[in-house]
Amino acid sequence: MTIETLIHAIVRQTTILIAQLATSRGLRAPLATVANQVFLDLVEELERQRVSRKVSADMFGLGLRTYRRKIQRLSGSATERGRSLWEAILEYLTTRASATREEILERFYNDDEAQVKAVLHDLCESQLAIASTAGASVSYRATRGDELIALQVARGDQGLSDLILALTFCEPPLSVAEIASRAQLGTEQVQPLLDGLVGEGRLELIEREGEVLYRASRLVIPLGAAAGWEAAVFDHFKALVTTIISRLRDVPTTPRLADTTGGSTYTVSVWPGHPMANEVYGTLQRFRAELSDMRDRAAKINETATVPDTYDRVVVYVGQSVISEGDEEHAQKE
Repeated sequence: MTIETLIHAIVRQTTILIAQLATSRGLRAPLATVANQVFLDLVEELERQRVSRKVSADMFGLGLRTYRRKIQRLSGSATERGRSLWEAILEYLTTRASATREEILERFYNDDEAQVKAVLHDLCESQLAIASTAGASVSYRATRGDELIALQVARGDQGLSDLILALTFCEPPLSVAEIASRAQLGTEQVQPLLDGLVGEGRLELIEREGEVLYRASRLVIPLGAAAGWEAAVFDHFKALVTTIISRLRDVPTTPRLADTTGGSTYTVSVWPGHPMANEVYGTLQRFRAELSDMRDRAAKINETATVPDTYDRVVVYVGQSVISEGDEEHAQKE
């Protein structure tokens, strides 16, 4: 029960973070596919850890047949084998001037009706399709290329290159398709960003057995930068998750200060006039300066050194938040 309670607590904190990200800076990011994507990602990770589908189904509280049907429904179209329902419906719309909801349901007759309607809703929320109403009938059409360009210009892609870089940082060399999949973007949108990062020397291009791969060995987002905060958030969260996973895989019987894996949280209460206020507030700045200097000096050595096949990647995560207690008018500052 302790593990279940921990999982529920972590899920709760993660949903709080997702909700904050979805509404940050006045945005309203679509969340229609998040729950389904979480399920599929959990399924994939359990299979990667060699957990059988029978055991995985039991972990989700589902019968094996129901579990398999759910995976099939969310992973691909029953009407067009080997393709996702989302992809199949979008391509269907691009081949027509428009299509009514009834025509789309008839075209994908083998798929669950509620799932088809959910995909149509998600396409409209993502602004890849446009719905129009004429009387009691609803029609859909794919968003034209010029409309997509206008939407992209309006949104701006400031910080997207940094986020792409963060997705490849400290990962095995990845192909364009793999990076696009992780970013939930099309390869045609990702490729120019990768070319730009390679040209800036921030991303390494590798050719292996005729395949072009990309790898980032360094990720630096300047403190206070107007763009790139999304990449910094992802990098922070990934470092935290990596540390926790490493700790779970290697649990010592007696924790020691000398352990190289693990983390500690220190909470200190201070107030104006407190004799240690300046020391407490300045600690993170000092840590950042020392760690940045250490990282830069190590990077210079590694640029000219021959990296062995096996090596240690040391991840240090340092974070700080200041929460005003006792006065609800004060907002949390981070």
